[in-house]
Amino acid sequence: MFIGHNPYLVALSVVIAILGGYTGFGLAARLRGAAHASRRVLLAGAACFLAIGIWTMHFVGMLAAPLPPDASYLILPTVVSFLICALVVGVSLFFVSIGDPSSTRLISSAVLLGIGVVSMHYVGIHGLQGDFRLEHEQAMIALAALIAVGTAYGGLRIFLARHGGARLALSAVAFGLAVSGMHYTAMYGMRFIPGEGHDGHAMGGLVASSQVLALIVALLCFLIIAGFLLFLVPDPRPRAQMVHGGGQGVLPGETVAVGSSDGDTGGAAIASFRAHPMNKTLPLGGAGQPRPTHAARLPVESADGTHFVDAADIRSIKADAHYTLVRDGSRERMCTWSISEAEAQLDPGSFMRVHRSHIVAIPHVTLIRREGDGAVVELDGPTRHLVPVSRARIAELKARLGLLRRQA
Repeated sequence: MFIGHNPYLVALSVVIAILGGYTGFGLAARLRGAAHASRRVLLAGAACFLAIGIWTMHFVGMLAAPLPPDASYLILPTVVSFLICALVVGVSLFFVSIGDPSSTRLISSAVLLGIGVVSMHYVGIHGLQGDFRLEHEQAMIALAALIAVGTAYGGLRIFLARHGGARLALSAVAFGLAVSGMHYTAMYGMRFIPGEGHDGHAMGGLVASSQVLALIVALLCFLIIAGFLLFLVPDPRPRAQMVHGGGQGVLPGETVAVGSSDGDTGGAAIASFRAHPMNKTLPLGGAGQPRPTHAARLPVESADGTHFVDAADIRSIKADAHYTLVRDGSRERMCTWSISEAEAQLDPGSFMRVHRSHIVAIPHVTLIRREGDGAVVELDGPTRHLVPVSRARIAELKARLGLLRRQA
């Protein structure tokens, strides 16, 4: 059955799966730091793009196959196949994007995603009607399921390891190979037995020809490519205050005010998430983007004027109304920046926002432990101190500290 496929359409199907995976995983990468309302939108968008990528890849592959000339598609099974795909993808992404991604949750998500993709394939194949009968090799069905589950696990694991551009591209490639590998393995084990079928119209079902399917698939391909290109456009960065060398002062810029250290608003949390470079998945690893400039010092206020603290000496930063309190290991002083400005200006390779009101310097973390629903970290220095970590940031902090890699 595999002989006779159109190689150009086969290549297109793989590319479509990869582009759909990149866009879907890229949206899912932003789930952890988003507010509750935004999570629903991001989860729906990610599931939609992944499902469209899977479904479109499947039917591009069907158009590439040497089907009998009288072949047509029953609309009901074709639509059901897409709904199955969207459901399993959404549930899988929910499992791995919310909370602490344990090994059990990751394996369960990979099995669900792999089995769901295989089910989508065979439900879609069941919608193929004509004067023929289909036969499937049981060994190829099992192999297709194994390929789908295995590569889905690899793609999800790469995706969870880091949300950066390179890892995101790798997870998208693994996802594309999972879908296309499963599809063409299953097609290799499929046989047409002529003269033993039935016509879809005789069954009373709505039928679409290959030409109609090709038009629908072309529109979906355009949607996936458009979504991918839109995802490549970087988010606008908020202008923040910049410190010039030699203590010449601070240039004013846009600010994102935090309501208070105890009650940050949802809007400020969203603005902070978008402003943080670590929470942005730069397309293609940031290729072609201008290199960001990070603040080397922060201004702090005292009775005799404004001083400057080197970023390397900072242990933590705490929100205090519209300002922040900067701790350098021995004392705490007020900074005129908001918590969001500090987050946007500091080097994300060394600093991480672990709570809506707290930023810590990763190189100075000496201890992390669970406490209630969240965790706390201890920072070094002449006077050690503890900083709370929200439950949503524990997994990312552990990954930044290397704990998840050592456990893997």
